[in-house]
Amino acid sequence: MAVIETDRLTKDYSGKIRALQGVSIAVQPGEIYGLLGVNGAGKTTLVKILLGIVKPTQGSGHLLGQPVGSLAIRYRIGYLPEDHRFPDYHTGFSLLDFYGALLGMPRRKRRQRIGEWLDRVGLGPRMHGKIRTYSKGMKQRLGIAQALLHDPELVFLDEPTDGVDPVGRREIREILLDLKRRGKTIFLNSHLLSEVEKICDRVGILNRGHLVLQGDVNDLTRVADCFELRLARGQVFPAETLKSRGFRVKPLGDETWEVFLSDGQRIDEVVDSIRAAGLSLRYLAEKRLSLEEILMNLMDMQERQP
Repeated sequence: MAVIETDRLTKDYSGKIRALQGVSIAVQPGEIYGLLGVNGAGKTTLVKILLGIVKPTQGSGHLLGQPVGSLAIRYRIGYLPEDHRFPDYHTGFSLLDFYGALLGMPRRKRRQRIGEWLDRVGLGPRMHGKIRTYSKGMKQRLGIAQALLHDPELVFLDEPTDGVDPVGRREIREILLDLKRRGKTIFLNSHLLSEVEKICDRVGILNRGHLVLQGDVNDLTRVADCFELRLARGQVFPAETLKSRGFRVKPLGDETWEVFLSDGQRIDEVVDSIRAAGLSLRYLAEKRLSLEEILMNLMDMQERQP
């Protein structure tokens, strides 16, 4: 059974603005699912519907087998909003103690977990410092700790690495991958598409309220029948030879070439030609697009539609 499932969700604001237009997704247990799109695409609206903060105009959704908005599952969910605005008179420790008490966590258990999670996100030495003295990146780390404090089954993270330095992003990435290994399900919104590529199993792309693409990250980024090759330094790529044998080739710079296959051609034939010419192949890989390239291509296509 899917952990998150929506069926043709639509959301209108004031009867004039359609933020979502028939969005259907399914997120499986133990999956990291990334929701992508530019500002205004409908990402935050979708998350708010899933969390029961706003109601859909049409369509339905379920979380953990219950209708969205069900009070019975809220203790099984963790949430980091994009703009969390923690009360800055708290310390990191006292804030998590307050939130843990609201969740009904026993005092001894929550205080043990507070120390563990603040250490895990790198705030151990500053746990008793006022939040007003924290940097943006430190506040983001604190937000991740509060979302995970009660050991939820399902976690929603909206821009979890916003304002975090490269070392911190790597540490947060490792935390999320560890949660996945423990069977947790993560729903992630992020503008840092390179981070999404590294950790997400599947992604969905929203544009103007429409789900325009959804699928496995590896499948979406792979360019069918196209390979990138590079020879040993100083060697000349046999472009003319390959062209004479029906292959389409294209230089990419930095001594790297693209080879396109068609009509039953195989990359083995290219490799055999290179070896027969006494050349040394140093790099061979299927060509892949970045998620950023895919997103921009989709947006360009939609902009050209009437």
